[in-house]
Amino acid sequence: MPLGSRPKPGPKLRELKETVRTLLGLDDDTAVVVRQLTCTEPGCPPLETVIAVLPMDAPARRWTLHHPAEQITDEHLKTTLLAAPHETAYEGACE
Repeated sequence: MPLGSRPKPGPKLRELKETVRTLLGLDDDTAVVVRQLTCTEPGCPPLETVIAVLPMDAPARRWTLHHPAEQITDEHLKTTLLAAPHETAYEGACE
C-alpha cells in the first residue's frame, strides 16, 4: 500500500455508513465516518465502532458502540443514533 493511503472500508462498515445516512436523513454534503478501533479501556472488548457525523453547517456528532462492526445490527444502530451523541445506548457497552 502506498505511503499515506488508507485501506478501503469493508462491506460492513460501508453498510453501517449508509444506514446512518438513511436513519438520520443526511444530505450528500454531510460526511459520515464509521471506523472500527481498538478499545483500550479495561473491560472492553478488543474492538469498538465509532460513528461520526460531520455536517457542513452544524456541530459534529459522535457515537461509540463497544462492539465490533460485524456484531452491530440495524436495531442497535437505530437505538444508538436516537441517544445523545457520545452515549452508547444498548446492552453490552462498557462504562
